[in-house]
Amino acid sequence: MRGGIAVVTSGFPRRSETFLLNELLALDARGALAAVFATKPGDGGSLHPGCRRLLRRVEVLPGGSPSAQAASLLERLGARRVAGVHGYFAHRPAAVAAHAARRLGVPFGFSVHARDARKVAPPVLAARARRAACVIACNRDVAAELARVGAPSRLLPHGVDTHRFRPRPEPRGVPLRLLAVGRLVEKKGFETLIEAAARLTIPFQLRIVGEGPRRARLARAIAAAGLAERVTLAGPSTHADLPTEYARAHVVVVPSVPGILVPPGDAQVLAGALELLARRPDWWERLGRQGRVHVEGRFELARCTERLGRVLERVYA
Repeated sequence: MRGGIAVVTSGFPRRSETFLLNELLALDARGALAAVFATKPGDGGSLHPGCRRLLRRVEVLPGGSPSAQAASLLERLGARRVAGVHGYFAHRPAAVAAHAARRLGVPFGFSVHARDARKVAPPVLAARARRAACVIACNRDVAAELARVGAPSRLLPHGVDTHRFRPRPEPRGVPLRLLAVGRLVEKKGFETLIEAAARLTIPFQLRIVGEGPRRARLARAIAAAGLAERVTLAGPSTHADLPTEYARAHVVVVPSVPGILVPPGDAQVLAGALELLARRPDWWERLGRQGRVHVEGRFELARCTERLGRVLERVYA
């Protein structure tokens, strides 16, 4: 591939966007990454392992319209040749990538992750997708949302580093340890989790790892439910510490998405599921083992980034 790919992302680095970091590192390792441009600064949080390797490559574009940011991208790119421009996120990064690629006379594409698709008016998103050389959807829900507005996409899920996150002996002789990880924002459903925890009749400890604008609200909910001794808002963490957090837990709770166990937003049913798991510790090992086999087969990081790299190299060849 001549010149490599110029990537346009939103704020970089951001602690919550490990998928972006992993995929940029993989593209860099393949020699396919020409440059990285961010439409705004990162969140200023602690850095994940590997992030420093990319920081010297990232250039933050000055504010302005997507067209103005594209002009700045071209100025900063200088004489460097690129084979294509790829936007991470469907809103501003994709718009900047489209403007820059048109001026460079190379193809552009973009990756869609979740809420970014809803930040673009459906007709605009559909038109942008039709002009793109590729549109990458990270999961089936995103692909279906794109399809509803007439935007074709290719499904390429993000991966999990199964070397960093490895099974360890299950903690014994302690109350049920629950773990939830994510940004403290409404869509993650932590209020529902706290409400569910308040309904539990079993001994337990819950750690919520993350940071965000709803921290104070969650702290008030914990206090109001009388859970201050059982529920901990542990603050942010990076991948240097998260493997230990997961290893210490009996059950990882993800209240933000519908699953086969409980419907979203239903604290009573979620509490019942946790009570059931507490009574069946034999399920913890079985579900964990089966889950890992599923992840290793379909979502292992090296395989996922290899697929993504091959697709982008073909598109921008």
